[in-house]
Amino acid sequence: MKLPCPVEGDPPPLIMWTKDGRNIHSGWTRFRVLQHALRIKEVETDDAGTYICKATNGFGSVNINYTLIVIDDSSSRGGAGTAAGDSEHALDLAGKLVRPRFTQPAKMRKRVIARPVGSSVRLKCTASGNPRPDIVWLKDNRPLVDEDGGGGRDEKKKKWTLSLKNLTPEHSGKYTCHVSNRAGEINATYKVEVIQRTNSKPILTGTHPVNTTVDYGGTTSFQCKVRSDVKPVIQWLKRVEAGDENKFNSTIEVGDHRFVVLPTGEVWSRPDGSYLNKLLITRAKEEDAGMYICLGANTMGYSFRSAYLTVLPDLKPQINAVPTATSPSLPWPVIIGIPAGVAFIFGTALLWFCQSKRTCSASSPSSSSALPAAQRLPVASRERACPTLAAQPANGDKDCLSYEDYVAHQQLLLAHGGAALAPKVYPKIYTDIHTHTHSHVDGKVHQHQHIHYQC
Repeated sequence: MKLPCPVEGDPPPLIMWTKDGRNIHSGWTRFRVLQHALRIKEVETDDAGTYICKATNGFGSVNINYTLIVIDDSSSRGGAGTAAGDSEHALDLAGKLVRPRFTQPAKMRKRVIARPVGSSVRLKCTASGNPRPDIVWLKDNRPLVDEDGGGGRDEKKKKWTLSLKNLTPEHSGKYTCHVSNRAGEINATYKVEVIQRTNSKPILTGTHPVNTTVDYGGTTSFQCKVRSDVKPVIQWLKRVEAGDENKFNSTIEVGDHRFVVLPTGEVWSRPDGSYLNKLLITRAKEEDAGMYICLGANTMGYSFRSAYLTVLPDLKPQINAVPTATSPSLPWPVIIGIPAGVAFIFGTALLWFCQSKRTCSASSPSSSSALPAAQRLPVASRERACPTLAAQPANGDKDCLSYEDYVAHQQLLLAHGGAALAPKVYPKIYTDIHTHTHSHVDGKVHQHQHIHYQC
C-alpha cells in the first residue's frame, strides 16, 4: 500500500507520518517514509487505522488524513465451500473481488493545471482492480466524446490517459475519470485552465517580496512570483544608500536612486504557469539592511516590487583588543635582537672610551728624558750622596740613596731573592709631580698622585 502526501512548500516542508497518534519511524520495519508518500509492505489486518501526513516549515503546517481499511477475506474464502446452493457467489468470492485503486497517485498530484493557448496537457488516471476496471472520462460531468474534425481541436482518449493538444479556451473545464468494476468505483477530477496569450508585461502575483527582519548573522530570503506568457527574466536589486556608491564596482540609476545588481539564482516554473525566484541572504550584517527590489521583465516590459530588510543589532559583547608595545607583524628574533644590538654597541663604545682614557694617562711623561733640556737636572746632581745610608729599607719617599748605591742595592736583592722581593726604593730626586682623578662607571671617584723620580 502507498499513501501519497502531495505537499509542496518553500522552504521544502518536513514530512512526518503518524498512525493512530503514534509516530512512524525506522523501527517500523514494514513501513517506509518516502519523500512524498508512505509505503507499507505486506499489509496486515493490524495496519488498519488513521494515518496522518503532517508537513511543516517555518511558515505553517498542513495535514493530510487517511483512513485505511484492511479487508480480511480469509473467512469469506473459508465460507465459500459451505454455500453449495449459490455457485455464482462462490465463484465471485474465489475470484477475490478487489475494488479499483489508482496505481500512480504521484503523477496525479497536480489537479489544477494552467496552460497557454496552443500548448498541450496529459491527464492520467491509471488504476487497477479485480475484475479489471473500466474508465470513463467526463468533462463538466458530461461524457466526453471524440471530436476529430471540429474546430481544429485534437482530443485523443486512451485507456488511462487523456491527451489534449492544441489547447483553446474551449478546453477549459473540469475533467473527471470514473473508474469502476463490480467491487466498487473511484473518481479523480482535474481542473484545466487555458490562458489566452496576451502580449503584456509580466505581473508580480501574490504578496512577495515582503518586509523581513533577521538576526545579526542569521539567514533569510526574499521570494518573487511572476506571471508571464513567456519565461521572464527575474532580477534582484538593492538600493545603494547615499555615500556608499564607492563600495560597489558598478551601479545603475533608477529614478532618483542608485541600485546594485545582485546575483540571481535559477528561475523555477510553477504548475500554475507562474515563475518563482528566491534571493538568499546568509550571515546577515548591518550593511545588508535596506530596500530590495524584485524586477520581472520580458520583451513587452517589466514590473517590480520592493521590500525592506531589517538586521537586528549584534547582541554579542565586543572584545576590544589591547594594543601591544611591539608590532605583531615583526618576528621574535627581530624584536629581541634590536635591543640587544643597541646594548652591545653602547657597551663597546663605553669600554673603548675608558680604555682610551687609561692609555692617555699611562703615556704621560715619566722620566727626565721626556722633559725639555732646560728642566733636566745635571748628572752631577744625580750623583749627590746623602749624609748617611739607611740601615734598613724604609718608605721610598723618606730614603735618600746615591744612584750608584741604589743600583748596587738592587742587584744584590735580585741575586738573593728575585725581582718580586725587591722593595721599590727610589732616590729622592724627582722631576715631576701630577695628580690623577678617575671617575668610575659605578659612580665612584678615585684620586691619586704620581711623583716621577729621576734614575
